[in-house]
Amino acid sequence: MAWNEPGGGKKPNDPWGGGDQGPPDLDEALRKLQQRLGGLFGGRRGGSGGGGGGASLSGAMLGLVAAGIFVVWALMGFYQVDEQERAVVLRFGKYQSTAMPGLHWNPPLIDEVIRVNTTKVRSASFREVMLTQDENIVEVRTSVQYVVDDVKSYVLEVRAPENSLEQAAQSALRHVVGGMTMDLVLTEGRARIAQEMRERLQAYTSAYGTGIRISTVNVDESKPPSQVQAAFDDVIKAREDEERVKNEAQSYANGIVPEARGRAQRTIEEASAYREQVIARAEGEADRFGQLLAEYRKAPEVTRERLYIDAMQGVLGKTNKVMVDVDGGNNVMYLPLDKMAERAASAPRSGREISLDTATIRELTDAVTEQLRRDAAVQQNRRGGGR
Repeated sequence: MAWNEPGGGKKPNDPWGGGDQGPPDLDEALRKLQQRLGGLFGGRRGGSGGGGGGASLSGAMLGLVAAGIFVVWALMGFYQVDEQERAVVLRFGKYQSTAMPGLHWNPPLIDEVIRVNTTKVRSASFREVMLTQDENIVEVRTSVQYVVDDVKSYVLEVRAPENSLEQAAQSALRHVVGGMTMDLVLTEGRARIAQEMRERLQAYTSAYGTGIRISTVNVDESKPPSQVQAAFDDVIKAREDEERVKNEAQSYANGIVPEARGRAQRTIEEASAYREQVIARAEGEADRFGQLLAEYRKAPEVTRERLYIDAMQGVLGKTNKVMVDVDGGNNVMYLPLDKMAERAASAPRSGREISLDTATIRELTDAVTEQLRRDAAVQQNRRGGGR
């Protein structure tokens, strides 16, 4: 018969050492467990000597189990923080400390450790359609690169830092683009948009306490909406024509303006030279007049005669007329050499040509003078004989 078959009497193979037994009593089992735990932790041990040995054995086993559980629990508290990470330690949900790189231990199930990579450069892209200052619609796509600068603020201050960053970026982009014209947004204003957006976005994230530091803001694309793309292309073409005409005008100006400036500079130099000449001549005349005055005071008659001769030489030297005066005679001969030269130039040059040079004029003058002297001598002899 098997040891667990029903029947009366004690069975030799019964491990419970008893006879026919019914289902175990739950209260009795709890009471025995309490007794064993009490013996394990220094409580009072009950029962006989044989029963005390079984209770001690069971208590030792529970102690080993508890020690193993404690060791496992303690080992679970060790963790490693990498060089590029920082860890936020929460004790029962409250901030305790910030763990630096290295090996650390915190009581598990009591402390919560949140590790955050602080050197990784994160990026986010945004696309917005908005109005410009001149009430035109533009579509701008930007990308923001950022790193975690304050781990505590990043983990605890804001529930979703990335969402806050996205909203702040949209607000900053709308504010910057809303203060610019469409032409500036679509052409050379991208660098300005990126710079102003970065400054404003950093101010927003710092005010929110997100613990995020903005590294770079890039304007990847700026264009008008597809509905007005054709009209915008026409505007671009007209702007290119405008720039071309401006360049042509500037090229023409570059060729004309330097020449005009050169002529103006030459006129200025000539005027300066004329001024210096007049000043020098006036100063020379003043000095000459001073010296002449001194000589005039010494010999007035001689000086006056000399001045007269110089004046006549200056006047008559610029004309083509020759006047001959003869001593002892009352006739003054006038030779219109200018008229003679004009007739000689207009007369036909057939036969011997007539040339009036300086030597010829001098010969004519001498001949006329000699003839006048002879006539004057004849008249004087006649007057003497008549007397």
